[in-house]
Amino acid sequence: MNPKPGVTPKQVQSVGTKAPADGAASKKAVLVGTFGNIMEWYDWAVYGYFAPVISKLFFPAADRIASLLMTFAVFAIGFVVRPLGAMFFGSVSDRLGRKTSLMFTVFLMGLATFMIGVLPTYAQIGIWAPVLLILARLLQGLSAGGEWGSSTSFIVEYAPRGKRGLAGSWLEFGSGVSLLLGSLIAALLNSTLSEQDLYSWGWRLPFIGGVLVGIVGWYLRVRMKDTPFFEGLKQADKVPERPLIDAFRKYPLQLLKTIGFTMHWTVSYYLLLTYMPTYLSEVLKLPFSTSLIVNSVMLAFFSLLIPLVGWLSDRYGRKPLLLGSSIGLAVTVYSLFHLMDDGMIMLLVSQLLLAIFCALYNGPAPTTLAELFPTQVRASALSVGYNVAVATFGGTAPFIATYLVSLTHNPLAPTFYVIGSALVTTLVLLRIKETYQTELE
Repeated sequence: MNPKPGVTPKQVQSVGTKAPADGAASKKAVLVGTFGNIMEWYDWAVYGYFAPVISKLFFPAADRIASLLMTFAVFAIGFVVRPLGAMFFGSVSDRLGRKTSLMFTVFLMGLATFMIGVLPTYAQIGIWAPVLLILARLLQGLSAGGEWGSSTSFIVEYAPRGKRGLAGSWLEFGSGVSLLLGSLIAALLNSTLSEQDLYSWGWRLPFIGGVLVGIVGWYLRVRMKDTPFFEGLKQADKVPERPLIDAFRKYPLQLLKTIGFTMHWTVSYYLLLTYMPTYLSEVLKLPFSTSLIVNSVMLAFFSLLIPLVGWLSDRYGRKPLLLGSSIGLAVTVYSLFHLMDDGMIMLLVSQLLLAIFCALYNGPAPTTLAELFPTQVRASALSVGYNVAVATFGGTAPFIATYLVSLTHNPLAPTFYVIGSALVTTLVLLRIKETYQTELE
C-alpha cells in the first residue's frame, strides 16, 4: 500500500512506534477504558455468583451436585463461543478501530444479561428455560470474546513508554471491581431478602440491571477517540485487510505462547475468584451470604493490589512478578485451601494470600501480551490467543472443580487443577522475552 498524500516514507516506517505525547488523553483513555471494562465484566461475572440460585430454578435435580454441574456447564458454554467472538470483533478492531469494536461488545453484553434477568424458569416453561439460558450465555460469550483484546489494545496503545504496565493493570483492576460489585450485590440480596423472595424475584435484579450497564458503557465508548497507534495506521494507509489471517500466518509461535501464558491466569482467576463463594458454601458448608462477604473482602484487596503490581512491572520487569504468581501458587495453593477449613481467621488469611498471588499475575499480564504483537494484528491476536485459553481452561474451571470434589470426595481436589496449570505456564514464561523496556510496535 502507498502512503496517503502528505505522509512521508519515514512517517510510515515510524507509525505505531511512538507513544502519545498528550498525557491528559492517556489518562482519559485509561479512565474510560477501565470504567467500560467494569460495566462489561460485571454482566459476565454475576452469573457465577448466582449459580446456586440458578441451579435450582433452571436445572432442578434430586442430586444437588448434579444440579450445580449443569449450571456450571452452562457457565462453560458461554466460554465455548468466546473464540468466535474473538475472531469477529478482533478483526473488526484491527480493520475499523478499537472504538467500533468496543461499542458493539458492551451493547451486546448488556442485552444478553438483561435477557437472563427476564427469563421464565423451569417451573414455568419447562425445558425451554435452560435452552433460552444457554442462548443468552452464548450471546454473552460472543461479547466477552471480543471485549478483552480490543480493550487491552486500546489502553496499552494510549500509554506512554515506561507506564504501559500501570496502564494495562487498570484493565484488570476494572475486572476485579466488576467481580467485587457482583459479589457485593449478591451478598446484599442474600442478606436482606428472604429465601422465597430471593428465588422468586430478587435474583433477577442484578441481571435486569445489565440493560443500564449496556447503555452507560455504550455512551462512554461512543464519545471516545481511537488510539493514536490505530489512527497512525489509517493515515499511513497501513490498516490490514485480513488481520486475523496475518496473525496466524506471521505470529503462530506468539499465539501458542499466548495460550500457555493465559492458562494459569484464567484457571486461577475463575477458580479462586469467581467459583470461591460456591466452593465455600457447597463444599465447606458456610452460609452462602457469609461466603459472599468473605469473597468480597478478598476481591477488594485483590483489586487494590493490581495497579501497584502494574507499577512495579514498569520498574522491575514483568517476568519476576509473573513467575512469582505461577510458582507461588503451584507451591502454596494446596496448603492455603487446607487452611480454609480451620476457622474464620485462617479462612480470611488464606483468601488474602490467594489474592496476592493472583494480583501478581493480573497486574502485568495484559501489557505483557500486548507487547508480543504489532499494532496491525494486536487486537486479533490477543483476542484469539487469550480466548482460546479462557474457553478451554478457565470457563471449565468451576465445572472441573465441582466434578473433582464429587469424584474424589476430597475438598482439596480443585487445587490439583490450579497446580497443573501453574506449572505449564511457568514453562511458557521462561521462554518469553522481557519487554518492559521495549518500544510498542
